[in-house]
Amino acid sequence: MKTKIYIDGSEGTTGLRINERLEGRDDIELLRIRPELRKDAAERQRMINASDITFLCLPDAAAREAVSLATGERVRIIDASTAHRTEPGWAYGFPELSAEFRERITQGKRVAVPGCHASGFMALVYPLVKEGLLPADYPVVSYSLTGYSGGGKKMIAAYEAEERPRELSSPRAYALTQQHKHLKEMKAIAGLAQEPLFTPIVADYYSGMAVFLPLAARLLSKEVTPDGLRSFYREYYAGQRFLHVLTEAETDALGGFLAGNARSGWDGMEIVVSGSGDRLFAASRFDNLGKGASGAAIQCMNLMLGCPEEKGLVLHSA
Repeated sequence: MKTKIYIDGSEGTTGLRINERLEGRDDIELLRIRPELRKDAAERQRMINASDITFLCLPDAAAREAVSLATGERVRIIDASTAHRTEPGWAYGFPELSAEFRERITQGKRVAVPGCHASGFMALVYPLVKEGLLPADYPVVSYSLTGYSGGGKKMIAAYEAEERPRELSSPRAYALTQQHKHLKEMKAIAGLAQEPLFTPIVADYYSGMAVFLPLAARLLSKEVTPDGLRSFYREYYAGQRFLHVLTEAETDALGGFLAGNARSGWDGMEIVVSGSGDRLFAASRFDNLGKGASGAAIQCMNLMLGCPEEKGLVLHSA
């Protein structure tokens, strides 16, 4: 019997990508709402409750409303919005972080997909805090580089317009007030004592993301070198198909540069470690539309259905 899937918010960037990934699967039946009824609460409720799993690709308020439309917990919900990522009773959709995270997703009725920036940040910071290498009160500073698709349809249209402001041809830092919407989950899920200082940068390319974490080795709980940090991540993520920690040789082959768009089009994530002396550098690189959004949502769905978690996703060695 096919699993019935409804995508609430199927016209947005993430919803469209989830739809594309599911269309060719013979184990899935996609339930489609009539276009003129996309915002009709009664019809949305009917579709949600006719499904086995509903994906929410909506603004936060609409996502909360959608959850309230589900009758009981028979319908399992995967929410790609910010609304429920730190809410009690919701599994955080990053199974590689620990066996407990994976189990909560697999058994969960309510799963919140991480934010794209937060995914890259969590892959770097969560293991360090969990294993006691990074003190919870460490003054974490992070920044990221992302393609413009992460800004949704409005930003995509602005960047792809024939006539556009010249500033769009240059990387642009944003969230300058330090109020980025991912900060709450960055602090809560990673177990930090305070929100990190985080600066995202959007650049003139479609998709792909890199999140950067500079660290002062002298402030960590024990002495560690770049090689030691690389070994730490390789051991922590051993056996994880979606995460690849670059070897020293692979890192050297980058030639001292790290492009944000190099992993566009696939659904895994790679971790790069470098640095010199007391100054350590770690980065995660992935597709903001893949492991940072729709790919992560499909991975969670596969786990919930008992499928191979890579089913319908694009994975290859970095």
